[in-house]
Amino acid sequence: MAALLMPRRNKGMRTRLGCLSHKSDSCSDFTAILPDKPNRALNYLRMYKFTVTELQESRRLSTEEATRWADSFDVLLSHKYGVAAFRAFLKTEFSEENLEFWLACEEFKKTRSTAKLVSKAHRIFEEFVDVQAPREVNIDFQTREATRKNLQEPSLTCFDQAQGKVHSLMEKDSYPRFLRSKMYLDLLSQSQRRLS
Repeated sequence: MAALLMPRRNKGMRTRLGCLSHKSDSCSDFTAILPDKPNRALNYLRMYKFTVTELQESRRLSTEEATRWADSFDVLLSHKYGVAAFRAFLKTEFSEENLEFWLACEEFKKTRSTAKLVSKAHRIFEEFVDVQAPREVNIDFQTREATRKNLQEPSLTCFDQAQGKVHSLMEKDSYPRFLRSKMYLDLLSQSQRRLS
């Protein structure tokens, strides 16, 4: 009934929201969730609250850099805007927790203080690894229990097994879909047009 009361101009927004409420595989492409403007890729990034600086710098993204993201998943993860674009894509699939966990583990490995190491380890476990965690990642029981055991004496490597599983999952599952996504193809297209 509420949908009937919405003005016609909100139909596009309803379509976008409807598409977002399903897995990306159920949408043939991302045009339904991308705004109908020439700079689709930048507008798409704006939807996910990138800073003005990141948006300005992303305009300088070269075709070569964006093309290199297809070389390997690790190349994508090593590039600031590659991570930003991949995160935006994962949000459409409702699986950004995988990347967030992987990034949290990378940041965790830089911890030098023993006191901070323990608290950070427990925070990451409670947020991503524990059963029913708010942003629970998809890992098997054995990996989850091995990680739980590692927390008894936290070290910089206590999440390595879980992080490896999540990396592998993203590399084999989400990454190929990202490379075929309308969003990635729009980024490539936009960077190529700037060269012309």
